[in-house]
Amino acid sequence: MWNDITIGPITVHMYGIMIGIGYLSAYLISCRRAKKLGLDEDMIWGILVCSILGILIGSRLLFYIVSLPQIKEDPSILWDFRNGYVVYGGISFGVLLGYLYCRKKQASFLKYLDLAMPAVSLAQGFGRIGCFFAGCCYGRQTDSWFHIMYTHSSFAPNNVPLIPTQLISSAGNFAIAFFLFWYSKRSKKDGMVGVLYMILYGTGRFIIEIFRNDLRGAWGGLSTSQLISIIVLILGLILLAVFHKKEAAGTNG
Repeated sequence: MWNDITIGPITVHMYGIMIGIGYLSAYLISCRRAKKLGLDEDMIWGILVCSILGILIGSRLLFYIVSLPQIKEDPSILWDFRNGYVVYGGISFGVLLGYLYCRKKQASFLKYLDLAMPAVSLAQGFGRIGCFFAGCCYGRQTDSWFHIMYTHSSFAPNNVPLIPTQLISSAGNFAIAFFLFWYSKRSKKDGMVGVLYMILYGTGRFIIEIFRNDLRGAWGGLSTSQLISIIVLILGLILLAVFHKKEAAGTNG
């Protein structure tokens, strides 16, 4: 799989192109939905900027945390920005900065969270296609017919049949996105779309981690992302129960 496309003196990377497509599609779709829902379209731009900053900072910071043993052996990893971004760190910081931005603007965080999360999942789907082209986030070696074999990757082992975990993750993210788009039209409770994203993404990420084989940290037999997935899933289920309890109490009252 080729990641670099050279046109004369210009080289573009498919990973960057897919990330750009993800951000642009998320922004445009969110603006369109905001208009239909009577929400402020200008808020979307502010949230997008905050999210990008959060993703860049958070994903890199969590990578440093899970890669401490490797960094001690090779400190040059600290300033090698070609790879080394952990999605959960980016999502967490992106949501945090988005929350702070909504507070500053005195806007409903939950409404904008529900607006954004389907588009975020869609952007993740495009991002994983970028991972597929680059060869990062690769899967375990396999004898199955369903595999990908890299020949020019700087990240994945070359000439080895691997489980295409990037494409599986992409399909899962797109499926979550379309489900959340569908559900958001029917949900009347603020925060429910965000909670369902936590449950669905946490579950899917835990499963796909079983089939991945790139370095991403380990905690007692679990990868870092699996451990975080468990926390996210439990928190999502708790919030789901709280929302249903409040809804039931409101109905009975």
